[in-house]
Amino acid sequence: MDTAITYLDHAASAPMRPEAVEAMMPYLTGFYANPSGSHRFSRRTRQAIDESRDVVADVVGCRPNEVVFTGCGTESDNMAIAGAVSRRGGVAICPAAEHHAVLHVVEHLGGVVVGVDDFGSVHLEALAQALDEHPDVAVVSVMAVNNEVGTITDIAAVSRIVRRHAPNALLHTDAVQAACWLDLREVTPHVDLLSLSAHKFGGPKGVGVLVERGGPRIDPLIIGGGQERERRSGTQNTAGIVATAVALRLTDADRDAEALRLADLRDGLVKGLQSRLDGVIETVPVERKVVGSAHVCILGVESEALLYLLDEADVCASAASACASGAMEPSHVLAAMGVDRPIALGALRLTLGYTTTEADIDRAIEVIVPAVERLRR
Repeated sequence: MDTAITYLDHAASAPMRPEAVEAMMPYLTGFYANPSGSHRFSRRTRQAIDESRDVVADVVGCRPNEVVFTGCGTESDNMAIAGAVSRRGGVAICPAAEHHAVLHVVEHLGGVVVGVDDFGSVHLEALAQALDEHPDVAVVSVMAVNNEVGTITDIAAVSRIVRRHAPNALLHTDAVQAACWLDLREVTPHVDLLSLSAHKFGGPKGVGVLVERGGPRIDPLIIGGGQERERRSGTQNTAGIVATAVALRLTDADRDAEALRLADLRDGLVKGLQSRLDGVIETVPVERKVVGSAHVCILGVESEALLYLLDEADVCASAASACASGAMEPSHVLAAMGVDRPIALGALRLTLGYTTTEADIDRAIEVIVPAVERLRR
């Protein structure tokens, strides 16, 4: 990427870590054999997958045989929910502010969508009521960190509700946005299923992870070759899996230091905008969200026009999920939170990551402020 670019869209996709790129190369150029083969070159690639599985299991806090490599985070979410309903029957339940990779699956399966609070966290009372009203719940899916506004969900509290009101249901969490900011070892014990996506933490696109604790408890989404212990067929992406493990290990090792560094940058970005512009609303208070999120709503502008001006000035940002880019309607997350439509139309998602610098923050402020002033005129 051009070094002149100010990249504040890490929640959409993080730049690959150089160490992860380096780790991929031998499996793109030398050890390219199919890991399902029987000869020694295949055994070498299979060993690399197994070693990567060990690394992921250590960071996540599970057993290696509970790690399933998939093609992306969306596939992992789909597999968890659709696979649970297929295996167990019954309904799926999720909050209204979930990523569409969860929300659309639940809706497609005729499941139940419950409300969220003003910060985007699931209403625990509404969840309990839905569980009581549907005795045949197969799976409940609640994200660990919201992909748009950065809200952290108390997964332990959610787990207590689910275990009390639907003890036979599986609990899944979309932790795609959590790996950079939360110690996954503190999340995993509370859930049965957990999804990750490599490109959110500096790994490659095209690799996801589904943690399936306690052995196979859901039906596979993709069948055929029997890879991943019959849980996800298809030839494994050896190079991508190796790079994923490296990126996740580095993310885990750097997390605490990065959180301290980026909290100051995030606060400086929001305060810098608020000091120079009226009507800049921080959507979720800092104590409720991850340090990488600087989501704001700016009164008197529309996101589409603002993002066009930012793009022209080489500042990368977004209004909502990258999967919803180009949508004319305000974010479904903000709507679920009860944010008024005129405010939601000015949503701006600025997300920081391991490559973000103080210069990026200064540059963003210097571009956003005149862009907003221009649009307001």
